Amino acid sequence: MSIASVARVEVSDEGLLVPPGERPLVVEIDGHYVWSLTPRRDGRPVPGGVHVPWPAVLRPHLSGRGRVRVADAAGDAVLYDGEVRLGAGEGPLAVVDAAGHRLSVDKVGHLARSFAATDEAVREEILAGTRRAIDDLQEHAGVAAYLNYGALLGAVREGRMLAHDSDTDLCYLSEHASPADIVTESYRITRAMRARGWRVLRMSGGDVKLLLPLSDGRSCHIDVFAAFHVGDTFFQLGNRSGRLPREAIEPFSTITLHGHAFPAPRDPEAMLAFLYGPQWRIPDPSFKYADPAAGVRRLDGWLRGFRTEMGRWTEFHDGPRRSAVPRTPSSFARWVAPQLGDLPVVDLGAGTGRDALWLAAGGRRVTALDFSRGSLGVLRRRARRAEMALQVDQLILGELRSTLLHGTRLARDPHHLYARHLVGCLDAAALDQLWILARMALRPGGGRLFLELAVGEPDPRDGLVRRTPLDLVRHGIEAAGGVVEHLTVGPGEDMFDLPDPAVGRIRAAWPAPDTQESR
Repeated sequence: MSIASVARVEVSDEGLLVPPGERPLVVEIDGHYVWSLTPRRDGRPVPGGVHVPWPAVLRPHLSGRGRVRVADAAGDAVLYDGEVRLGAGEGPLAVVDAAGHRLSVDKVGHLARSFAATDEAVREEILAGTRRAIDDLQEHAGVAAYLNYGALLGAVREGRMLAHDSDTDLCYLSEHASPADIVTESYRITRAMRARGWRVLRMSGGDVKLLLPLSDGRSCHIDVFAAFHVGDTFFQLGNRSGRLPREAIEPFSTITLHGHAFPAPRDPEAMLAFLYGPQWRIPDPSFKYADPAAGVRRLDGWLRGFRTEMGRWTEFHDGPRRSAVPRTPSSFARWVAPQLGDLPVVDLGAGTGRDALWLAAGGRRVTALDFSRGSLGVLRRRARRAEMALQVDQLILGELRSTLLHGTRLARDPHHLYARHLVGCLDAAALDQLWILARMALRPGGGRLFLELAVGEPDPRDGLVRRTPLDLVRHGIEAAGGVVEHLTVGPGEDMFDLPDPAVGRIRAAWPAPDTQESR
């Protein structure tokens, strides 16, 4: 590794050493925008300046030789511009996807293709698709949507999309004040948009993404957020809350984005000040929201709860770390297989599908469920390549609607449930719903729940799969009417098949109520 420095700026494998301050900085690699930061917020003081680590999503791409440029947001002050070598690679340094498309860190910390890396023709497709979404929402879903967030900011400030943005954002102002009514309305909107041919991804009880296929092979996300008033407080997904009267939003005004007219809040500047603060006119590609904690708590309780770590798992399955998971079956799968008899199997949290595909290869009917879209894509591709009839679907433990839907289906068709290292990925609410699902699915047909988990007290360093106290799992099973038939703890393997000194294996059954009472 070489470290190059100019004017108190250093670039290394670990990150950047930059001068302290509040002004945002923009990082380019090979002449392309990849990331923006604010030193005081994102770094820590060290001798010589502030050390800002590379975002985790960038690290897999930082191997090779290339030119790195660090400048202020306007590009007037260049703090660093030089050739570096990062990591062990000898090839060109570039942050690209598998097709060679340029990527950058977006406003929520994911890698995405920004508008700066989007051709004009494709940009026109995005604008036309956003217009079509507004029209479909109005005519078929019965809600009037307006441009908001980065799309509104770009339109007001520059008349064009923000270079570092990667999607378009729409909001609709609901007439409802009850969270239950807002969720019901959002699901009605989803049904209407799917009937219009849109592919819709639900992000919470009050916001969805419309996937717009583009001619360059990707899909652009058009976010559709609910906004509503509860008393004098205005709430807008995601996470915004505060004071903004209805009169600042309705009736709509019209604003121009790249020459296209779109509906906008009646007072766009009041909306932008609400979203970004009084300095909204000053470009800051590193901007991060500082939402009132009370408002976030209310929105989480009303409309969210099941998306914890979904983005991190999607990045895992879409990125290079997935290749570290072996493709051969786990030792747990080999232990479970002789106990299955003739019943089909549902692999809960199937991940890369290594065990589901192996079980299906033996002629068994297997369903693979996961909550990560990245996992679902991997499962479908691998099953297709193997010419295997693997059923793949999304299960979101923590979203009761999803849990009950799958529980009802499985109650009609006896299965075994299989879950390797799923328990350590679940929060308390999702773990409770795992026991609900098991009770619904296993009590009628006599199947078993097979669990493998890392045993112990959770630690902040655990990562995506955390240790879980064994007593917590046993109590959850028994409180839900289950019986632990087999339990062992000993040396085993983690999700990468690396040694783990404390791995638990459980087989549990859910006897019919009269059977249990006779014991």
